[in-house]
Amino acid sequence: MDSKKRSTLLTIGVIIAGYAALRTVSSLLPEKLELQALDRPEGFRKFVAGETSGGFDPLVGLGTADSIEVAAQKAAALERVSENICSALYGGLTPTPIQVPMASFSDYYCPFCRVQTKRLADMTSEMPDKIAVAWHELPLLGDSSNLAAKAALAAKRQGAYVAFHERLMTTPFQASPEYLARLSDDIGVDSKKLITDMESAEITRELEKSAALARVFAFVGTPALVIGRTVVQGQISDRMVREIIELEREEGWRDVCTAA
Repeated sequence: MDSKKRSTLLTIGVIIAGYAALRTVSSLLPEKLELQALDRPEGFRKFVAGETSGGFDPLVGLGTADSIEVAAQKAAALERVSENICSALYGGLTPTPIQVPMASFSDYYCPFCRVQTKRLADMTSEMPDKIAVAWHELPLLGDSSNLAAKAALAAKRQGAYVAFHERLMTTPFQASPEYLARLSDDIGVDSKKLITDMESAEITRELEKSAALARVFAFVGTPALVIGRTVVQGQISDRMVREIIELEREEGWRDVCTAA
């Protein structure tokens, strides 16, 4: 392993360890559910939680020839998701009458996402009668994040999204086509097909949809959630997730989504 890769892995490890220590301290502090109504999208409200990684820079790409095409693509994606916010958030989920849908936005290089994603996955297994989760890739931390997100979405087309997602979220890695191909082989995914699918128009469109949703809800980084009609920015405790779920069950999130 060269010094650059070793330094990257060491940095990720230090960040995760520091986050774990910070979470131990913050878990001792009182947490209160205070919701702020959003003007847009109508009917949604926001809860600002804890730590966040990354963020949007609205000036990126301006002034270049390519930026005109990119801006047009972003505008088209924004228009598509705005036509039906809930469908864009929860498309593919078929929640039962007593389930609350949740949309999770994460980046594979975000240390807070690594912890929160595992906790949300465990919670989904523990209470499948109450929640259903749609996982969104929101790569904000550079080219490696974008590469990992594309690989996960390509793995989903082979029915291996969960396995791929768990491996990427639970192990330090330096994303590269070679690493992703080896990981694919380890979990029984056709690596050649995965590499080809990563550059497909369908995956580009899916990433554009998630990015457009992030702009609709003004996410400043990851992790971020939408639980029913409650928007959550930053990492959040399990207790607070459960509290929001119960609130959504009581107040009827479907009324907002039916109107969206």
